[in-house]
Amino acid sequence: MSAHVVTAQPEKAAAAASVPSASASASSLQMKPIAAQTQAALWASRVLGRYHYKAVPLDDAMSAKIFDNYFETLDSEKLYFVQADIDRFAPLRTKFDDAINNEDLTSPFQIYNLYQQRFADRMTYARELLKTKFDFSADETLQLDREKSPWAKSEDEIRDLWRKRVKNDWLRLKLAGKEDKAIRETLDKRYENYISRVKKLNNEDVFQMFMNSYATAIEPHTNYLGPRSADNFDIAMRLSLEGIGAVLQSREDYTIIREIVPGSPADKSGKLKVGDRIVGVAQGNAPFTDVLGWRLDDVVALVRGEKGSTVRLDVIPGDGGQDAKHVTVSMVRKKISMEEQAAKKSIIKVKEGGVERRIGVISLPTFYQDFEARRKGDKDFRSATRDVARILGELKKEKVDNVLIDLRNNGGGSLIEAIELTGLFIDKGPVVMQRTAEGRVEVESDTTPGLAWDGPMGVLINRGSASASEIFAAAIQDYGRGLVIGEPSFGKGTVQTLIDLDRFSQSDKVRYGELKMTIAQFFRINGGTTQLRGVSPDIKLPVLSDVENFGESSYDNALPWVAIKPATYLPAGDLKELVGPLQKRHDARIAKDKEFQFLQEDIAEVMRLRKENAISLNETVRRKERDAQDARAKLREARLAGGSGAETDEPARAPGSKEARGKVPEATKPGKSVVALRGSPRQDDGLQADERNLQAELAAEKAAKDAKDVLLQEAANILADEVGMLKTDTRMASRAMPYMASPRGN
Repeated sequence: MSAHVVTAQPEKAAAAASVPSASASASSLQMKPIAAQTQAALWASRVLGRYHYKAVPLDDAMSAKIFDNYFETLDSEKLYFVQADIDRFAPLRTKFDDAINNEDLTSPFQIYNLYQQRFADRMTYARELLKTKFDFSADETLQLDREKSPWAKSEDEIRDLWRKRVKNDWLRLKLAGKEDKAIRETLDKRYENYISRVKKLNNEDVFQMFMNSYATAIEPHTNYLGPRSADNFDIAMRLSLEGIGAVLQSREDYTIIREIVPGSPADKSGKLKVGDRIVGVAQGNAPFTDVLGWRLDDVVALVRGEKGSTVRLDVIPGDGGQDAKHVTVSMVRKKISMEEQAAKKSIIKVKEGGVERRIGVISLPTFYQDFEARRKGDKDFRSATRDVARILGELKKEKVDNVLIDLRNNGGGSLIEAIELTGLFIDKGPVVMQRTAEGRVEVESDTTPGLAWDGPMGVLINRGSASASEIFAAAIQDYGRGLVIGEPSFGKGTVQTLIDLDRFSQSDKVRYGELKMTIAQFFRINGGTTQLRGVSPDIKLPVLSDVENFGESSYDNALPWVAIKPATYLPAGDLKELVGPLQKRHDARIAKDKEFQFLQEDIAEVMRLRKENAISLNETVRRKERDAQDARAKLREARLAGGSGAETDEPARAPGSKEARGKVPEATKPGKSVVALRGSPRQDDGLQADERNLQAELAAEKAAKDAKDVLLQEAANILADEVGMLKTDTRMASRAMPYMASPRGN
C-alpha cells in the first residue's frame, strides 16, 4: 500500500461523552493518552475502514463491539470489575467511534484507570485474607474458567470469589508440604508482585490494548502493534537481532538470564550463566542505569544495540544471595541468530520384521525470513526454505527412507516461505490462491523447476498449525505429494500485511506503530479455503486440543468457509490407496501400545476436568485426588517397566502424567489465550502462574524436551509403513510416487 492511500486531514471536534474518573485514591496511577496515540487511532481507523478484507464502518455498532472487547481484554476472567462498573461506563458503549474520530481517547483510559484501581483493591483484599484462617473441611469448589461467566453482581459476590481463590492458593502450597508461616509469606509476596507488574504497564500498553479491542472486533487476526511491539514482531520474523545473545525473563523485581545462545557474546564472556540477575545496564563507559523493578521490555531495549557497540551489565550471580558480590560483565554486541526457532533435524529409526527404516524429521517452529537482508541483496539471508533445503541435503547423505516435516504448533509466518518450501517437494506449479476484498483472485506459484527431495514425505500437524503451515500442508495434500498426519489444523485462511502507520506522522520522532491487517483470503489449489475448517489429516491421530476454545472456529467473528474455482495443476501422485491400509495399521498398533493407551487416558482426564470446570477446596478430597494420581502414575511406570520388549526411553510427559499432573486443572484455561500475536501485550496479571524455582523450572522444561514424543514416534511408524508398502508394491509405488524412478533404499 502506498503512502498516499489516505489523504484526509483529521478534524477536531467536541470531546466524547465523559464519565466519572476513578477515585482519588488511585490518582497517582492515572494514565492519559498522548497526542501521537489519538492521531494513530484516527489514521488506523481510516485504513481499517477502507482497505480491510472485511471493511466495517466505525459506527455505533462497531463501538459496542469495541466496548465489549476492551472489557474482555482487561478482565477476561471477570475477576476485578463488578456489574456496577460496567453499568457506570454504559454511556460510552456507542461513543468509542466518536472518541476515535474526535481524537479524544480520555474514556478508554478512564476505564483502564478504574481497572488498575480495582486490581489493587482485589490484591489488597487477597493480602488481608492471608491473616485469617481457612476451613479446609468445608465442601465448596472454585470455578476454574470464568470467561463465559457473568460479571459479579456485588462487592460481596466478588469478595467471596477472591476468598475461594486465595483459599485454593493456600491449599496448593499446603498440599506441597509448606507450613502456614511460609505459605503466608509466599502468597503475600506473590500478590504484591502482581500489583508491581500491573503498575509497570504504561500508556503505550493501554493504548495498544484499546486499539486491539477495535482491530479484533473486525475479525480475529487484525491487530494493532505499538512502536515497541512492532520492533519485537520484526525481530521475531528475522530470527536475529543485534545484542548479546541472552534470553531474559522477569522474576519478582529482577531481570533473570533465562538462556544463553551458544557462541554469542554472553556465552563467550564466560562470566554469565542461567539464573544470574541483571540489576544495572550501561552503554560503553557511561554510568550504570539501575533496572531493578523495571519492565522486562525496557531492560531488553537497553541491552540491545548496534553491532559493534559495547554494553556493560551489573550482575548478581544466580547462585548467591541478594547480598552477593556484584559482577560487571562487558560485551561487544553482534548479530545474534535465534536458533531455537530455526529448522532442526533428527532421525528416527523404526525396526519391524528385522528391517530398519530411517525417517528423517525436520522440525519447523515458524516460517521465518530475514526480509531486510533479502531486500538489501544479502546472498546469505536467513530463511526457513534455505535451512530446510540444506537439511534435506544432509538427510540424503544419511540415506533416510522418508522425510517428515513437523509443523505442530507452527503458527505461520512468511507466505513467501510457505510457497518456496512447497517448491522443495514439487517440480513447479501453483501452491495457493488469494482473493482480495475486490474479488480478484491471484495464484501464487512455485516457479523453480526441480525438487530438493523426490522421495516419500509426510507432514505432521496439530490444532496449533496455522496459516502458512496450513498452506504448505494443503498443497502437499492436494498434489498427492505426501501424507498429512495428525489432527485438524487451526483454520486460519486469511492473509495479513503490515501497514506502517508512521508514514502518516508529521515528524520522524513521532511513531504511530503498525497495523497487522487482513487484506485477502487463502484458497487451496483445489478451490476450497483453509479458513475455519483447516486441513483435515489423511491419517488421524488423537485430538489433544480443546477444539471449542482453540482454533478459528472458536472465534465468534471468524470469516466463513467458502470455495472458488480450482487452480490448474498436475497432481504429483495419488496416495489414496495407501491411506486406508496405513490407518488400519496405525489403529492396530496404538491399540497395543502402552504409551498411547496412557495418552488416551490423559486426554480423557483433561476432557473430564474441562467439562467439570471446578476444583474442590476440601483438603481431604484434594489429597485423595492427588493420591489417586500418584497411584495411577506409579502403576503406569510399573506397567512400562514390566512390559515385554518395552523401550527404555522415558514416557511422554502428557497432561495428566506424573510429571504434569500438578498442572492438569489448569488445562481448563481456554487455549485461545495462548495464541495472542507475538509481541502484543495482553492483560496478564500472572494469577495462573505457579511459584517455582527458576532452576527447577528450567530442569522441568529440559526434561519435557528430552522426553519421548509419542505422537512423533507414531508418525514415524506410519511413514515407515508407507516405505514398506511402496517397496513391496511397485504398481502402488508408481501411482503414489511418480517422481521416483524406482523404489528407494534397500
